[in-house]
Amino acid sequence: METNNNSEKSILHPRNLHRSRYDFEKLISNCPELKAYVSINKHQIETIDFSNPLAVKTLNKALLQTYYDIQNWDIPKNYLCPPIPGRADYIHYLADLLAETNNGVIPEGNAVLGLDIGTGANLIYPILGYSIYNWSFVATDIEKKAIENCSKIIKANPKLIDAISLQQQTESRFIFKNIIIPEDRFTFTMCNPPFHASAEEANKSTSRKVSNLNPKEKRNTNPVLNFGGQNAELWCNGGEIGFVTQMIYESAKYATQCLWFTTLVSKRENLSSIYKTLKKINAVSVKTIDMAQGQKNSRIVAWTFLNEAEQKKWSI
Repeated sequence: METNNNSEKSILHPRNLHRSRYDFEKLISNCPELKAYVSINKHQIETIDFSNPLAVKTLNKALLQTYYDIQNWDIPKNYLCPPIPGRADYIHYLADLLAETNNGVIPEGNAVLGLDIGTGANLIYPILGYSIYNWSFVATDIEKKAIENCSKIIKANPKLIDAISLQQQTESRFIFKNIIIPEDRFTFTMCNPPFHASAEEANKSTSRKVSNLNPKEKRNTNPVLNFGGQNAELWCNGGEIGFVTQMIYESAKYATQCLWFTTLVSKRENLSSIYKTLKKINAVSVKTIDMAQGQKNSRIVAWTFLNEAEQKKWSI
């Protein structure tokens, strides 16, 4: 059903297609299997049970099919199922960042090449970046199964074949090494880093989220989060700050091969340490872009080793 209430997600980027409530009539017409998961809540509004992983995955399938013409999108059980509106915001804010050194014009087309670090099994950032702005991507992950599923998604959508290439990172302690080769020139890198420092911490967080989504259910010692997530997607040694710090130090080795390095940073308390590390490696410019979706606040930290003149010379 159509709705006139645009306020629910008004904090999303102005170009985000998902600022209004979900139009379930439209979504179901494109993806009939979603109908089984839609119900009326106590406020007499159509919705799904966001604590149900299958419901969330089917909503994603419907959104990708309806708004981005992506067919047969699917992920293996227990892999991270990303919320589409928030992921689209990252893409839109990157577009704004690139426009700053492109005479205020958002660059579109396959000359814009992004590197998605840790794409997971869902391939969501390259899909959105291509669908919205026709950008090209290299998508990486350390898990073979994740890369294999991304390959299935690409084969199911032939228009993605020339736009997105896949590469497995064979050494988990590295981020850019083994991926960026001397002749590469990336317009940007992007990453949604592992949030937690251990499996135990990830499980506790998952349990809290499930409880918040469905308070009537008893706390589960082995919960299945509605958005899923494998170990490499949810945690790493050192957690978010450890991962981002490693990324920053590595980025200095590829200073002239990328216009903007970027990453999501979920924990505000990590920013101070991140800024200090960026200063150590002599980043020329650092930007922090605040984002929000619902009750969750996050931000993009972007840095470059190129001065303003070099940025403007970058071909995009």
